[in-house]
Amino acid sequence: MAENAGTSGTTSNNGNSVGFKEQDQLLPIANVGRIMKQILPPNAKISKEAKETMQECASEFISFVTGETSEKCKKERRKTVNGDDICWALATLGLDDYAVPLKRYLLRYRELEGEHKPAANHDKVAIVDNCNVEDGDNMGPLI
Repeated sequence: MAENAGTSGTTSNNGNSVGFKEQDQLLPIANVGRIMKQILPPNAKISKEAKETMQECASEFISFVTGETSEKCKKERRKTVNGDDICWALATLGLDDYAVPLKRYLLRYRELEGEHKPAANHDKVAIVDNCNVEDGDNMGPLI
């Protein structure tokens, strides 16, 4: 938690040691608290310790999934990570409960984005090969 927010070391791609603060690797605690508040009743309070714990867990989860995604992209010699890569990583890590809804969200997002883009971009087709989304799944509104 906060008491562990010292400087840690890591190695860069070229083998040089790079220092970073652990707190720089965490999501902003204000954002974490705001997200937590959205799901709780209006009169609920959240302790600093609860926010810090959630901050660490959420940050670690994102790092875990991103690491798997990054490895996939490196093997494919790509520099850009996309939503399909994230869905693939979630499924690969056994997190299908997250992968399937995320894929539905991604498909819906792309559909809505397609409606807002100029006609020239309507020719692009999204390739869906991960997360096995069935037609007709109701994913509800996008947030």
